[in-house]
Amino acid sequence: MVTHPLVTAFEKITRVRLPEHPVIRYETVCVLGGSIAGLLAARVLADHARTVVIVERDPMDADGNPRAGVPQGHQVHGIGPAGLQLLEQWFPGLTEDARSLGATLVGPDGIITYVDSTRQLQSGTTSLLVCSRPLLESRIRRRVLALAPVRTLKAQATGLDFHGERVTAVRYTTDEGPGTLAADLVVDAMGRAGRLPDWLEQAGYERPRLERMRTGMQYATALFERTGRHLTDPEQTAAQFTLPSGPGGLAVALAQPVENRQWLIGITCYAEGNPPQTVEDFRALCEKLPGPFAEAAMGTVTREPAHFHQADSRRRDFTSLSRFPYRLISIGDAVASMNAAYGQGMTSAALQASCLSDHLNRNPDPDAPADAFFAAQAMVVDALWSFSAGADQARQDAIDGVEVPPEIRQARAARQQLAQAALVDETVNEALKAVAFGLAHPLTLTDPALLDRAAAVNRRAAEPS
Repeated sequence: MVTHPLVTAFEKITRVRLPEHPVIRYETVCVLGGSIAGLLAARVLADHARTVVIVERDPMDADGNPRAGVPQGHQVHGIGPAGLQLLEQWFPGLTEDARSLGATLVGPDGIITYVDSTRQLQSGTTSLLVCSRPLLESRIRRRVLALAPVRTLKAQATGLDFHGERVTAVRYTTDEGPGTLAADLVVDAMGRAGRLPDWLEQAGYERPRLERMRTGMQYATALFERTGRHLTDPEQTAAQFTLPSGPGGLAVALAQPVENRQWLIGITCYAEGNPPQTVEDFRALCEKLPGPFAEAAMGTVTREPAHFHQADSRRRDFTSLSRFPYRLISIGDAVASMNAAYGQGMTSAALQASCLSDHLNRNPDPDAPADAFFAAQAMVVDALWSFSAGADQARQDAIDGVEVPPEIRQARAARQQLAQAALVDETVNEALKAVAFGLAHPLTLTDPALLDRAAAVNRRAAEPS
């Protein structure tokens, strides 16, 4: 077992409880963006503010349609167990609410993974809530908008007002014209393309350092009718491919049993790949994949293929700034936007909101930079980033023939040992899943006993039978 402050701190964030006796710290809080990250921030803040205003240009109704501001809304999404347990705490009964509308709770026996067409060992007690992003987002939005302190403002945020070192108001524009909303705290949840860095620079502050990891990932998703045994015995199947790639440059394929008795088949290709453009392309590719893909893609088409491209993963560093305004924080994709193939986005948003909850529970000084919050948030983001972007960087380095330092080479070799052993060993598999699902810090994978076990498993597997 690894004992490290980061391991302990990360585990704590996955289990932050709502305050039993909330203390109102703010009169008005303004959340910029009605994304899942913005909604979860609003939920946490509703325990600490008399009024929480969500500023969002898209309609904030509670239907299940993708928002215009979420171009990836048609693509495969998933909420990991770490995120789901936080959602259930903030919105009791959310899982059953989603299930009543057709979402599927897939048990451990139904979570199937193939790595380079080899089926991974099934183990553990983890269940996954499987549905489309619009359905889950609409359920969260409905719960948040029902909270007494929460209001919405259909507007486009255009800037911030400052007084001294404090943010004092949000400037916005609506169909009727410009306006200003005074706020005691402003939360930037405007996503990876949000303009907060520009506003900071215009006000004389540093821009947060932006790190980009080139991926060039291409995503394609289509919906098919789900029939037969898959209605009563649902499975979620993933097919992952390592170097160089799967058929057609495939990185990951996912077949999800979503609402309305449908299969959502998602295809993620590397930059050099060719994601399927038509239904016929989908079916041809799925014929080459293990598990239920071919059968699922033969169902009646219920939605034509939708496509999305993301050039890079990116994160912003708010912890190294020498000066930052009081009463301002950033959250969600505005801080870290990672390769969607790893399914971390919604879990990241939930864990960051949990950092905010923990921060507010500690009675922070509002007229000081939120350093403690940004430090906890960075710890969470670094953990998720190291698991996904770290793997992407390793692949790119191998393709480019980059010579990496010995310690990085050793760490990558260790991860490869773990991934190989996880195919057949329950202990290694559970440790790897805990990190992938956001339940444990990646440092838990450096446990010498775990690494020795993985090496022994792989040696036995390599021996002639």
